Amino acid sequence: MLRAVTKCFLHPVAGRRMMSYSSLSGKVAIVTASTDGIGLAAAQALGRSGAHVVVSSRRQANVDKAVSQLRAENIQVTGTICNVGNKEDREKLINMTVEQCGGIDILVSNAAVNPFFGNILESTDAVWTKILDVNVKSSFLLTKLVVPHMEKRGGGSVVFVSSVAGYQPIPGLGPYSVSKTALLGLTRALAPELAQTNIRVNCVAPGVIKTRFSSALWQSEEVASEFLKMLSIKRLGKPEDIGGVIAFLCSDDASYITGETITVTGGINCRL
Repeated sequence: MLRAVTKCFLHPVAGRRMMSYSSLSGKVAIVTASTDGIGLAAAQALGRSGAHVVVSSRRQANVDKAVSQLRAENIQVTGTICNVGNKEDREKLINMTVEQCGGIDILVSNAAVNPFFGNILESTDAVWTKILDVNVKSSFLLTKLVVPHMEKRGGGSVVFVSSVAGYQPIPGLGPYSVSKTALLGLTRALAPELAQTNIRVNCVAPGVIKTRFSSALWQSEEVASEFLKMLSIKRLGKPEDIGGVIAFLCSDDASYITGETITVTGGINCRL
């Protein structure tokens, strides 16, 4: 047994894997909308890699549940209420993180809403305002708030959570799909400017992932079977499929990646 462990430490590839697993030790990561689904999976992946994660939700009960779950997994975690569409909440999230955790190294902007389903021409001004405020503007405004704190720590990583719908709009989800396309553009616009201060900006575009948020797309066997026909990997995605990719993008293993979007779709043909 001792010989096997020694061999593992001496083997260069195995050594790099072990270092990579804890490569976020000492880092502080904010993950929005992180009490279930993709956000919680991202917090778990970052926490298991050594980061102190700050989770948030609009409801205190959800925050408390997520904090308890993460602590049971021996993850360093702080939780707070935050509606990212609210300026005061955004500022409170950032200030609390700096005060309690000492700084900010990572931002994962995951929060999104979709209050509309139907013909895009029937969508209202109020629908567009809410979707763009939460899904797009909050991602930019949170980034703007964290940048000074990341600069103080010598750099950082920002990851936006988009969607396959950003490449191929989903019928009935027109405004939501447009907001997710906007995040692809925001990634490309911010990356060259923030690279000057050693801050990387990337994006993840999940396919159909089995979460409460996307339940309308997979709870119906008929709808789910149609999506499965488009997949190379014949199963729907799990939140942890996305969490691991997010943790990778925030790690030193991705230190030469910025301005990119990684599609995690099970093989849906959505881009060249």
